[in-house]
This record gives sequence, C-alpha cells and structure tokens, in this order.
Amino acid sequence: MTGILILEQALNGLQFGLMLFLLAAGLTLVFGIMDMINLAHGSLYMVGAYLVAAATAAGGSFWLGLGAGIVGSALFGVLLELTVLRRLYQRDHLSQVLGTFAILLMCNEVVRFIWGSQPVLLSPPESLAGPVELLPGFDYPAYRLLIIGVGLAVALLLWALITRTRLGMQVRAGASNREMALAMGTNVRALFTALFGLGAALCAVAGGMLGPLLAVQVGMGESILILAFVVIVIGGIGSVRGALLGALLVGVVDTAGRTLIPMVFGALLGAEVADNAGPAVASILIYVLMAAVLFWKPKGLFPSHG
Repeated sequence: MTGILILEQALNGLQFGLMLFLLAAGLTLVFGIMDMINLAHGSLYMVGAYLVAAATAAGGSFWLGLGAGIVGSALFGVLLELTVLRRLYQRDHLSQVLGTFAILLMCNEVVRFIWGSQPVLLSPPESLAGPVELLPGFDYPAYRLLIIGVGLAVALLLWALITRTRLGMQVRAGASNREMALAMGTNVRALFTALFGLGAALCAVAGGMLGPLLAVQVGMGESILILAFVVIVIGGIGSVRGALLGALLVGVVDTAGRTLIPMVFGALLGAEVADNAGPAVASILIYVLMAAVLFWKPKGLFPSHG
C-alpha cells in the first residue's frame, strides 16, 4: 500500500513539475536574455486557460479549444510585447516590476469583466475521464497520464528548438552573453517578440491542461507564478535545462510533501498535530529546497553561462 502511494505521488509530482516547466521555460528565457522581470507571465497562464475553456465550450471539442487557446494566447503575448512591454526593456527592474504588476491587475479585471468572478468549467475529454490500470491494483487517472505525455513531448520539442535551430542558437547566445549576441547582429526586436509569443503559447498549454484539474478562475496565475520564479532560481536564470530539472524537483517535493508529511506527523505526533502543522510544514518545503540549492550553488543548478 505504501509503495502504491509513493508511486502515485511520484506521478502526480511529475505531472505538476512538467506543467511548471512550461511556465518557467518562457519566464527564464525572458529574464535571462532580456534581463526583464515579467510579473505578467502568470496572467498569460490565466488568459490561456480562459481562452481554452471558452473555445472548448464554443466548439464542443477539448482539442480544438486547446489549439485555439494556444494560438490566441500566443497572439496576445505578441501584442502585449509590441505595445507595452517593449517600452520597459531599458527601464530598471523596479519599473519593470511595477509595470508588469499593473498589467497583471488589469488582466485580472478584464477577465473578470468578460467571464465574471465565478470559476469557469473546463472538462477533460470524455475518453480520458476514467482511470487506467498501470499495475495490478494500481489505477491512475488517464487524463493525468495525458498531461505527463504532453509535458514530455513539449519539453522534447522545446529542447529541439533550442539546440537544433537558428532561433535556438540566438536564444542560447543571448542567454549566455547578451552583449556579444547583439554585436554579432542578432535581430533583437524579432527575437524578443518571438520569445514572448513562445512563452505565451507554453503558458496556454499549461493553463489548458491544468484547467480540468484546477479551477479556471480570476487570479489563478499569481500563486503558480511564485512557483515558476522558485523554479528558475533553483535551475539557473536563462537555462532551459535548469528550468526542467528545477520544475521536476519542485513538483515532486511539493506534491509528495503535502501527502507524506501529514502522514509522518500523524504517526509520530498525533492526528491533531498532523492536521495543524503538517500542511504548514509541507508548504514551505520548496522554499527550504531553494535555500539549500542557493547555499551550495548560488547561481542555480545550471546557470546559462555554464
């Protein structure tokens, strides 16, 4: 029974970690190449989830809704970069934080105006609504397996894009040495716009896939944005490889901790302590992990210049 529980939590952590990676990958590239702190990144995740939900309700197909939401979010990200964010590149970090935080607040209010304050329903495909027997006596939700598969596929495609294409070469050059990349003639405006569009599309994938598991509601981007920043600090700013490893670490530690720590506290200290202290201790585990990584590797596990 304990082995099955551990396996289930490991799969849950893998699923959550891969979705965190989709958020963190765009965020770390924007931060590493543009030297820009983008607090509006969580809004792209929220807008993506709402667009997927709306398109799914209109078209009656989850897959069509997901595709439409990804395209719509990418266009929204490009439009945001061209009209507002481009003006913040040369500003200091405080101006960037204030400007993108204002965008976050405005996105929340626009979404509230269009869809209302109540959560929006987004259902998974009917064919994936049930469980799948992975081992004798161990069933796991088919939709969560789909999320793991999609996350791995997108991570592989992103790896191929970064390591095997000209755009990826420019991205890696910009993350490692921004000034040299500029001196070598990189089209900075086009690169920045493409990165924002790619980051917004990845956010829509994460928002659309997690929508049936989590509530699609106003403000859903803030809490997961904090986790995305933790991921890129652990992995190393500007490093996609670091974002993947950091996301998997955070996903597994956060998911397993919320289940296993209350159980351990209950066995050692009693049910009352487990109910009160267990969730609190579990919620700080990822920050303890971040502090430990920064103590040994102040620039993260895989800093981009390395």
